[in-house]
Amino acid sequence: MSYLDEINEIIAKIPTTLIDFDAPRVRARKPSQAASNFITNKEQGDWAENVILHAINDSSTAFRAVKYGKSDDIIAGDDGFADFYESFQDELDRIGKRPDILLFKASDYCESLGPDISKYGEDIVDNYVKKAIAGLEIRSSSFLVNKYEQYMQTKVLKNIEDALNIKNLILTQYIDLLQNKNRCKYIKVLESITHETIDTIDFTVPGYNANQRLKELNDLFKDLKKSLKDIRGRSSLSITPKVEDLTVVNKWIQTFGVPHYYFQVFFDKVHAISFKDILSLLVNPDNEGDKYYIEGDVANQMKQVIKIGLKSTHEIAEKVEEPDHKSIRRELTRGQLLFYVTFEKGYTYLKVNSLKSVLGISEW
Repeated sequence: MSYLDEINEIIAKIPTTLIDFDAPRVRARKPSQAASNFITNKEQGDWAENVILHAINDSSTAFRAVKYGKSDDIIAGDDGFADFYESFQDELDRIGKRPDILLFKASDYCESLGPDISKYGEDIVDNYVKKAIAGLEIRSSSFLVNKYEQYMQTKVLKNIEDALNIKNLILTQYIDLLQNKNRCKYIKVLESITHETIDTIDFTVPGYNANQRLKELNDLFKDLKKSLKDIRGRSSLSITPKVEDLTVVNKWIQTFGVPHYYFQVFFDKVHAISFKDILSLLVNPDNEGDKYYIEGDVANQMKQVIKIGLKSTHEIAEKVEEPDHKSIRRELTRGQLLFYVTFEKGYTYLKVNSLKSVLGISEW
């Protein structure tokens, strides 16, 4: 079975209530102005892309990484942005969303086109693109994976300790209140909270308020519920493709037939997952709330984002050298000043065997 056949077979199993790949694409509205944090995020994304590009080309003799995705420096507020933006929307409708990097076998690499084909027209590069063995979408994150996981582990342990202490406090100092026939059901709830079950227990806060002790008891139930909720919360960072992007990524795959992958560059590690594996997660409704979440994301204007925990991905680099950074002043055509951060240098060291496993290749 071809890669395209595999993708289409999986897509056919995904409920249209989750993602409707056949629905007409709604063209995004042109932004009226850019903000400093938007440009900083773009600069960080460009840095992450260059980190992966150099790491691949420095370590591989069998493959060459080539810059492919749109990377124009023009932003909302610049002259010519409206035409650029509409042209980009036209391209999304025509061929889909270009991945940032293409990976070619060294024998297929075109010296005359060079390491950056992002500015070439489709008439020049489309047949060349079809020779790629992989398209890589590079995402960036401002987190340190190790630091975040240590923090969350400490937080979870603290919440477990707090929850068990609150449970014991209620059962020792407020048990007389719970022995009332209308409240005794909470004794069973409390007794069911153990180290083994603590991440599965939930209840409704009763709302007691008739006297001071009942109010104190109710406040303890509120604190207990909060601790239990925090224990059940996500304790892992994620790879975060936008729902709307999956349809235009699929459009690109349907156009060129090249396997697609998401790489997430953190400031200490790099993780990856294939587009095929993302779709496979979405097929099984039992995976929602466990291996992935879908929610509005503040960093993406509350657009629906699929958050895939790192445990469902592959670590392909265990060390990242942080970049140098500096502030930049940018003056737009109409006189608006923007100040943002730009990134230089930095490097990552690939776990080649892990990367080969993700890409399904044997050489490097």
